[in-house]
Amino acid sequence: MNKLYFTLLLLLLPCVSYGALDDPPFVRQYMDSLYSCKADIDSTDYPAVDARYYRLFAPPTFYHSPAGKGLGFDGASLSGDEVDDAIDKALLELYLKRPDLLENSENRLSASGGVDGNISEPIKQDVKLSENVEPIVDDPVVEPVEVLVTKPNFWEFKGDYALQFLQNYISDNWYKGGESNYSMLGLATMEANYNNKQKVKWDNKLELKMGFMTSRSDSLHRFKTSEDLIRLTSKLGLQASKKWYYTLQLIAETQFTQGYKSNDPKVYSDFGSPFKLYLSLGMTYNVEWFKKKLTGTINLSPVAYNFRYVGRLNLAPSFGLKEGHHTIHDIGSSLTADLTWQIAENIKWKSRLYAFTSYKRAEVEWENTFSFMFNKYISASLFVYPRFDDGVARGRKHGYWQLKEYFSLGFNYSF
Repeated sequence: MNKLYFTLLLLLLPCVSYGALDDPPFVRQYMDSLYSCKADIDSTDYPAVDARYYRLFAPPTFYHSPAGKGLGFDGASLSGDEVDDAIDKALLELYLKRPDLLENSENRLSASGGVDGNISEPIKQDVKLSENVEPIVDDPVVEPVEVLVTKPNFWEFKGDYALQFLQNYISDNWYKGGESNYSMLGLATMEANYNNKQKVKWDNKLELKMGFMTSRSDSLHRFKTSEDLIRLTSKLGLQASKKWYYTLQLIAETQFTQGYKSNDPKVYSDFGSPFKLYLSLGMTYNVEWFKKKLTGTINLSPVAYNFRYVGRLNLAPSFGLKEGHHTIHDIGSSLTADLTWQIAENIKWKSRLYAFTSYKRAEVEWENTFSFMFNKYISASLFVYPRFDDGVARGRKHGYWQLKEYFSLGFNYSF
């Protein structure tokens, strides 16, 4: 009986001494040896363990039986079961010496589900072990996946279209004179640009302009052209640096129909009269200034070829050709600049500058279009076009300078 009490006290000693930070080193070493011994016992097959010992190893709980037996006189309250009485005595020691370790009570356990007090035989688990366990093979989930591979598109397409009108009415008795007139202008700009992001660029722009006007004073022509242009610009570039490209540039230009002056039957221009072709080799600089509000290109060509053809022989001298000749060829240098400046949210300036010199004659064209956008579809345009050409006959008033200007209001569409 004394041996059994001693064993129980040894098993309970770690719980009683738990939390004591000032234990001597030999006490801690002894506790470690008890833990090691307990681990060895738990790891072996020990069939004779009594299930009632669970009270010693479960979280410390206040049971009624240890207190009842401890308060009895002369051992009258002992049950006679050595194991049960020894467990209660060990628990009573815990209650008296370390009541702070108690986490639960028998009343609380009974309220949550009851305590089974009729455990008299060891409880064993019926565990069946298998020597070989077949691994569970997870079948991979195979779902059809559609892979879509698209070919990169290096082309970019843009367009700008406008239809504008101008109406001016003046009564016959207007004190300053003048005459009523009507005019209409249609514009279309289409671009197809190629950029493979690997040093090769090919920009193509087609510009079409056609404008008509009427006036009561002209008795010969019901309609006359106020604007007439067909121009194709194509630039093939090979990147030299971040902003510079080696460029081969082609510009071809003519018009749609015949051009007249008021009350004059003479044809001053026609389709193919003239036809201009510019071919140049040089370098192009990509402009991105003022936080990319001013964009475009500037082309410098030290080698340029200027070809001009006039189908109507009688118009040859008017376009710098010798009388009786259809063509003229010039070699020289050229400068071309195409710029767009977004001045404000609804104000845009488009500028085209072309300058050519054969070192015997010079030709300069500077087209400026100021667009005022009232909304997405309504706009007004101011067009100013000064031109210098000393290869034609000198005018009496303006010399070699020429000027065209108009202001219009109408519809606009871009994509």
